[in-house]
Amino acid sequence: MKKLSNQEKSTLDSDTLLVVGGRNTAESFGFVNTPPYRGSTVVYANAADCLAHRNRFTYGRRGNPTSEALESLWSELEGAAGTVICPSGAAAVSTAILSCLKAGDHLLMVDSTYRPTRSFCDGVLRRYGVETSYYDPMIGAGIADLVRPNTRAIYLESPGSQTFEVQDVPAIVGVAKARGLVTLIDNTWATPLLFRPLDFGVDIAINAATKYPSGHSDVLIGLVAANAAAFPALKATHGDLGLYLGPDDVFLTLRGLRTMGLRLREQGANALRVAKHLAGHPQVASVRHPALPGCPGHEFFARDFKGASGLFAIVLKAESDRQVETFLDSLKLFAMGYSWGGFESLAVPFDCTDYRSATRFAPGGRAVRLNIGLESPKDLIADLDQALAAMARV
Repeated sequence: MKKLSNQEKSTLDSDTLLVVGGRNTAESFGFVNTPPYRGSTVVYANAADCLAHRNRFTYGRRGNPTSEALESLWSELEGAAGTVICPSGAAAVSTAILSCLKAGDHLLMVDSTYRPTRSFCDGVLRRYGVETSYYDPMIGAGIADLVRPNTRAIYLESPGSQTFEVQDVPAIVGVAKARGLVTLIDNTWATPLLFRPLDFGVDIAINAATKYPSGHSDVLIGLVAANAAAFPALKATHGDLGLYLGPDDVFLTLRGLRTMGLRLREQGANALRVAKHLAGHPQVASVRHPALPGCPGHEFFARDFKGASGLFAIVLKAESDRQVETFLDSLKLFAMGYSWGGFESLAVPFDCTDYRSATRFAPGGRAVRLNIGLESPKDLIADLDQALAAMARV
């Protein structure tokens, strides 16, 4: 494989880029994959190079060929100026936020955000003098009314990873640009294959690569990509925090990325088939899937996204916790466990009532989030049907 120029890479489809990006077989002695480089110390050829830090790599924590391969590939997928690697999705969130805030600043945070993000804002940021206000995910351009003189950034998550509201990203970005604010988005649900935030003017895109990029439920990793304006501060913050991920986990994520396009399409198609079936089930009150018309913000999904991934939620017609437990315990192909985006199907109950603050969570029943994996959708539907039947008998 010949080394491609940046111009040549810019013309490639994402499926091709996933295969050829972040690889240089000439530097890897002809081996297809960049191997895991393990090491802390990097030696210099002479004193002059050491004093001037004239090495491609200067110290293990600051990068190696394995991490550089992942950063390069992800930046190409995002259309970003650069990417940093974090040891988890939560670390990616906190690093991104810290890169654009200081004491005395005000952050506008979407109310449907990932709960650890809320904990970081209400805990760490509050202790260090940053105030957070939560806003309705469906506010759109109305967010202008919430901007204060000390507002520095607006954080989005679209769709929300529990309740799946799709935000009007262009409208919010328009307000941010007019006020000189930084915009950040958690884009884990879609990945840049289904939605490229930086193309819509977002400054920083966050991905819990634990999910679809690694794809096999065996790695914890976060990726943060940024445009040219936001990347220097992001890179500096990442370095100052001393963040590092071992080369084996980076290698596994690179390996997972090579098949992410195939997995994402298959899981998205499987999930949509399951969601449509459940939408008509007598024991299901509602389905929250961005590709279905009943989901809040479906019109923005149809306008801005290239497709759907494999995560959505259902609201059960269950009147007691015992019925929900019966449903979950009756599932045979769905395991109960947190995280998502892996090859296996998962089901977890959730309730946002006690931590939503700008909006009220009242779905009309008990909610369960489903991660649809790579199993046959026919088998998954049969499993859900028998578990719902067992629930109805209680």
